[in-house]
Amino acid sequence: MNIRSVVLDVGETLIDETRLFGRWADRLGVPHLTFFGALGAMAAAGRPLIDAFRLVRPGFDLEAEIAAWREEEPGSLRENFDSEDLYPDVRPALTALREAGLQVLIAGNQPVQAGPALEAMGLPVDAIHISDVWGVAKPDPAFFARVAQEAGNAPEEILYVGDRVDNDVLPAKEAGMCAALLRRGPWGYLHSELPEAARADVIVDSLAELPGWVAARR
Repeated sequence: MNIRSVVLDVGETLIDETRLFGRWADRLGVPHLTFFGALGAMAAAGRPLIDAFRLVRPGFDLEAEIAAWREEEPGSLRENFDSEDLYPDVRPALTALREAGLQVLIAGNQPVQAGPALEAMGLPVDAIHISDVWGVAKPDPAFFARVAQEAGNAPEEILYVGDRVDNDVLPAKEAGMCAALLRRGPWGYLHSELPEAARADVIVDSLAELPGWVAARR
C-alpha cells in the first residue's frame, strides 16, 4: 500500500451539518429534536435522506421549497453552509497530509453552490470537486472513476474518506481504492457497526488520525 492521494467527502466528513438541518427544521415548522430524530431514523432504516423531509411534511418537494426559500430569504444561508460549519479537525488534518507530501482532494455529493462555498474557506487542498458539476454522484462507479482521473494516480494509491459504507467505503473498494470510514454524524456511527464496515481499510473517530495512519503505510 503506497497512498499518494487522500480524497475526502464533504457532509459530515468536513462539514458539520447541525446548523443546516436546524434551519431546515425551522423551515418545516418542527422542533429540531423531532427533525434530527427523523434523520436518524432514516439512517438506521437505510432510507434516503429526503424521506425524513417527507415524513414531517408529506408531499414535500425539495427543489420547489429551495426555490421558494431563496426568493423569501435571498440574503440568508438557507440550505447552504459556510466556514462556521467546518469541523475543527479539518484544517490541521489537511495541512498535515499535504506537509507529508500527499495530494489532498475534496470530492463529494453536493450541489453546485457547495464548490464556491468550500473554495471561500481557503482549505489546504489541491482541488475541490462537486458531484453536480461532474453530473455523476456516489455511489455510481463513474464517480470514483472520475476521482481516479482527477487524482492522476492508480486507484490503489488513493484513499477515499467518508462517513458512509454504502456511498463511500463499498464503492471506493469496488473501484480498487483504499477506504477510510469516519465515525461522525448519524450515518458514520451507525455504519461503523455494519458487517460491511469491515471492508474499510481503517475506521477512525477523527480526521486527525489519518496522517499517522497513512504515514505508517507509505
